[in-house]
Amino acid sequence: MRDFNQVPKLKSYYFVISIVITLVFLGWILASTRIETISFPYILHTIVIFAIAVLLVIFPKYETRLVRISLVSFSSFYFYMLFIFYPETFTTFIFICLIPGLAILFYHRGLFYWLLGFNIVLFHLLLAYIYVTDKGTLYPYIYDDIIGAIFNFLGSQSMLYFIFYFSQNRIEQQKMYYQQMQQAERLKTTGELAAAVAHEIRNPITVVKGLLHLHNEGDEFADKKKEHFPLMLNELETAETVISDFLSLAKPSEAEKELLNVKSALLNVIDLLNSYALMDTVEIVLDIDDDFYISSTLIEFKQVFINLLKNAIEASNQGDTIKIRVRKQHKNIKIVIKDTGEGMTKSELKALGTPFYSLKSKGTGLGLMICFNIIKKYNGTISFHSEKGVGTLVKVTFPSV
Repeated sequence: MRDFNQVPKLKSYYFVISIVITLVFLGWILASTRIETISFPYILHTIVIFAIAVLLVIFPKYETRLVRISLVSFSSFYFYMLFIFYPETFTTFIFICLIPGLAILFYHRGLFYWLLGFNIVLFHLLLAYIYVTDKGTLYPYIYDDIIGAIFNFLGSQSMLYFIFYFSQNRIEQQKMYYQQMQQAERLKTTGELAAAVAHEIRNPITVVKGLLHLHNEGDEFADKKKEHFPLMLNELETAETVISDFLSLAKPSEAEKELLNVKSALLNVIDLLNSYALMDTVEIVLDIDDDFYISSTLIEFKQVFINLLKNAIEASNQGDTIKIRVRKQHKNIKIVIKDTGEGMTKSELKALGTPFYSLKSKGTGLGLMICFNIIKKYNGTISFHSEKGVGTLVKVTFPSV
């Protein structure tokens, strides 16, 4: 029940809930014909179905956590209310069995497990009441076969659990596949663009840079006129760096793979960046249990983690600690980098790896694209988890050797 921005989906949703609301109100009308006086159960029944109807109608417009929880809570209460107020109706037992299925509609993991646990506990309390106190007066169909009722109920909860578990896994896999497709398309587009323009731009820049060096060392210009030469040379070097990044995407290094010691390589990277980190009194701590090995080139491995650690240092505050944790997970080596810096919003996270998107004033966004490209080349994965003002967690995995 997500993404109601498209008109066909919205129409389908309202068509379905109109049927649901109609059936609920028909049940309410039928129940009202059986009562002689207005009682508390009847009033409560009326309030609950009106609340559910309103929540179902407003849900597409106000798809918030509060509305979602309210809708599930009122629906669960409604099913238990039917079971308690109308004991002669066997179908109310079926409704109780289906309560955790409400969370499947929202694909919300936490809500599903909470409902599943709550439903199991509450239903067994009701069974205890029926067996000890009621003794079949109101619920003879349960009392006469209480063991069967328990097995049927637990069987239905197990079935709902497996449906939710496999559905959720499938959705997460599809989401990951979609993200990988997007990333592959970004890399392809940038690579094609790089191949088309990088060489043509680099040639005139090299000529201009050479002439500037020549005139800077010669006596043709007065010292006063040479004041801006270093600035021009610096900007040309910046442009060359960007072009080199483009070429890295267009034509990745074909260096031969080697058996790489992860611990040794990371210590090498930390040594290179320690002085840069200490400028802001940022400490880098490595937590690794053993010598793990992967198949990669040292240059590309260092390129990935220099980029990631440099980003973490620049996002950190003075006195912060950046933690690197390395563990073996099944057949992979997982490297986690955690900082407590500025963090990112969801929209910023989504845009990571996009060409020319950077949170740094002079960044190009190509550094992370190169990281993605290298990691993909070695059948690895990379993921980011971040919260604004809290920090960022980067997980990188490589196949273990």
